[in-house]
Amino acid sequence: MLEAALLALGASIFTATSSICQRLGAKETKHGPGFSVGILLRLLRRPIWLLGIASMIAGFVLQIVALHYGGLAIVQPILSFELVLVFAYLRVVGKRAVRRRDWFAALSMVAGLALFIYFASPTSGHDGASASSWWLAGSGVGVVVAIAVAVAYFQSDHQRTSSSRRAAAMGVATGVTWGFVASIIREFGSRLDHGLGATFTNWSPYVLVAVGLIAMVLESNAVSAGSLAASQPGFTIADPIVATILGIVFFDERIRLAPIDLSVEVTAALLAAVGAIVLSHSPIVSMSET
Repeated sequence: MLEAALLALGASIFTATSSICQRLGAKETKHGPGFSVGILLRLLRRPIWLLGIASMIAGFVLQIVALHYGGLAIVQPILSFELVLVFAYLRVVGKRAVRRRDWFAALSMVAGLALFIYFASPTSGHDGASASSWWLAGSGVGVVVAIAVAVAYFQSDHQRTSSSRRAAAMGVATGVTWGFVASIIREFGSRLDHGLGATFTNWSPYVLVAVGLIAMVLESNAVSAGSLAASQPGFTIADPIVATILGIVFFDERIRLAPIDLSVEVTAALLAAVGAIVLSHSPIVSMSET
């Protein structure tokens, strides 16, 4: 479990770098109020955004290795530590004073994640799930994402959707999709033990690329739709929740469910979620968008 935790922490460093670079690239790219697939092509012309993609790939590699040593229920919550790293990075380069509540929010996230992992003590489970299970999960994720996109861009004849609503809904859609991507990475990583032939005759690498591209399009629209304060909670909270559920259902991962353990786990998860929401509203984070 220690190896998985350290590798996941390393992956979160790369994903934090990716997040900063992609946001800078998206901020410089014109984007209207509607959903756009072509935004990805425009972002490909931005060197800073490409650096973000390189960092994302490096994070993926470490995530694959981390999931070889541990399950989704430990790796994905640690990856959500990315927000604290983004905050720390913006604090250093922004040279702005930190409000007391921002420090408490950062400490709340760190403490919540640490307590959840310690008391949940997730097991790594086993490899693989049935094809019908994957179809069911993929369909469920697709429905949730479709609903979130509809909420983001549905508008009545008299009122347009606000940028905060678009960003928040697209943030949830992105987080849910990345959580599903993590479960596919887990499947893909388990195939590597059987050699390249078994790996690339399996469906997982091809679905991973396809769903990964969908997640990138959703994230690009989320960061362009509105403020980070609106979109980031969806990224940070939905991803580990979906990944942990899929880890338990697909890979037979287990967490402690004794009453005292479960009560601490729920409290810790809420502590981390509240910290993520408050930290997303920090002026230091908001400064990166101006």
